[in-house]
Amino acid sequence: MSARQRRFLLVAGALALVAVAAALVMNAFRSNLVFFVTPTQVVTGEVARREALRVGGLVQVGSIERSTDSLQVRFTLTDNSHTVPVVYTGVLPDLFSAGKGAIAQGRLDASGTLQASEVLAKHDENYMPPEVHQALKQAQARP
Repeated sequence: MSARQRRFLLVAGALALVAVAAALVMNAFRSNLVFFVTPTQVVTGEVARREALRVGGLVQVGSIERSTDSLQVRFTLTDNSHTVPVVYTGVLPDLFSAGKGAIAQGRLDASGTLQASEVLAKHDENYMPPEVHQALKQAQARP
């Protein structure tokens, strides 16, 4: 094998390794993407049920149900137009309460219930994610 052929194989091998590494990085990046959506987008079917997502809105008053024998909590997120039921097993943030803003991260099951792996609560009186604020304004503007 000539020096030119060895050099060609070396360059081709290096390019193949770079391509495999790039493919692995892109696959990891794609599998870790979590999109923010509103309850209206969930109900109207704008999201795929198999994708991880974050649903943000207000915790509907009177919807919080705590299990007596486990850490499971059921509640409903609303954007004042549509609602999404959420099931979460774990300790909720201290600021989590009815009528306050929250974001639940997880996957939708076949019945349309969000099986949450994480729940985030609004951290002070003035903060609300811009997407949630915009969705609430749009829901209030609808007749």
